[in-house]
Amino acid sequence: MKRMIVVGVCVLAFSSSARPQLGMDIFKKPSITKVFHPVIGKGAQYETASKTGGDAKPHSMEIGIVGKESVDGKDGYWMQFVSADDKGQTVVGKSLITIDDFQFRRMIIQPPGQGAMEMPMNMTARSRQKIDENMNDWHSVGTESISVPAGTFSCEHWKNDKNGSEAWTSDKVTPFGMIKEVGQNSSMVLVKILDSVPDRITGPVKQFDMQQMMQQMQQQRQQQPKP
Repeated sequence: MKRMIVVGVCVLAFSSSARPQLGMDIFKKPSITKVFHPVIGKGAQYETASKTGGDAKPHSMEIGIVGKESVDGKDGYWMQFVSADDKGQTVVGKSLITIDDFQFRRMIIQPPGQGAMEMPMNMTARSRQKIDENMNDWHSVGTESISVPAGTFSCEHWKNDKNGSEAWTSDKVTPFGMIKEVGQNSSMVLVKILDSVPDRITGPVKQFDMQQMMQQMQQQRQQQPKP
């Protein structure tokens, strides 16, 4: 969920929980993080739509668990996101999340036509706190059954009173249990449950290099045909 949970939260983009600050451990795991239920090889396909200028533009997005790794003695899971950009090119990324504290430990992305890069996880304390506060804005308002293209599910209904968003989750879907989410300017709905999700990060993973990325972007602009 580059969207509500994390992804409010991932992406995405969802990425780190609150840490001890000023000598005090202020971390309190938001209740909505209980929907994170990772199972290796399992995932979900969604249709997302954002409203720009009054027009809804649907896009397909896949979220799945593609691996497990121990981090500081804690179980971590690699959560993969696959989506298409505005040009229809596939963008792949994955994040390593430890489930007991819901912290994002590592992040790797593979833009279209480029190699995989590991991004620095150097969020400031202020950024971490803001993400945690966003997650705490969600609260459960009960259960109800809803129907989406993937079927009918008994869901827990969540609301965010600050931004007017709503979400419905089920433990029958991994990794975030997301069945449907509706916000002021966007929506997300489950269209298919995935039973065999491959790791789509290919080739060696390099450390992120800002200068190299800028050079590649410049080269791509130069190669584009002039109108």
